[in-house]
Amino acid sequence: MQILPSAVLFCCNLNEVRSPMAEGMLKRFHGSRIFVDSAGVTLGGQDPFMIEVMREIGVDMSRHRPKTLGSLETDAFELVIALSPQAKARAEDLTRYTHCEVRTWDIPDPTRAEGNRTARLAAYRQVRDQIRDKILELFPREDD
Repeated sequence: MQILPSAVLFCCNLNEVRSPMAEGMLKRFHGSRIFVDSAGVTLGGQDPFMIEVMREIGVDMSRHRPKTLGSLETDAFELVIALSPQAKARAEDLTRYTHCEVRTWDIPDPTRAEGNRTARLAAYRQVRDQIRDKILELFPREDD
């Protein structure tokens, strides 16, 4: 049995797509075994494409409200996973004096996808699935 961290933070630029996707999936896979949160370098808004592609896999993100790293109520994370270079730099600054591991996942920003609704949703699904695969690799489920 793998030992899971007690608290994980996912961070990205705006806390509206990648980091909430990761938060929602880790909560779905590990429920109350891990405290999970997400935040952005700056404050974003709700992204309807993110909500839609997460709903497709049974994760309701409609109540997600973006927040910044500076507005977090705790800094007691064992692991911070940055999903953008800006978030990595900010996370390293915030954890400089703590015993917290900072990792970086190279995940593209699907908001930069061009094209019609179908093409943009495909980009969001691809990012969602990349994040899911990385989560399951790092935090395997006991039933797998």
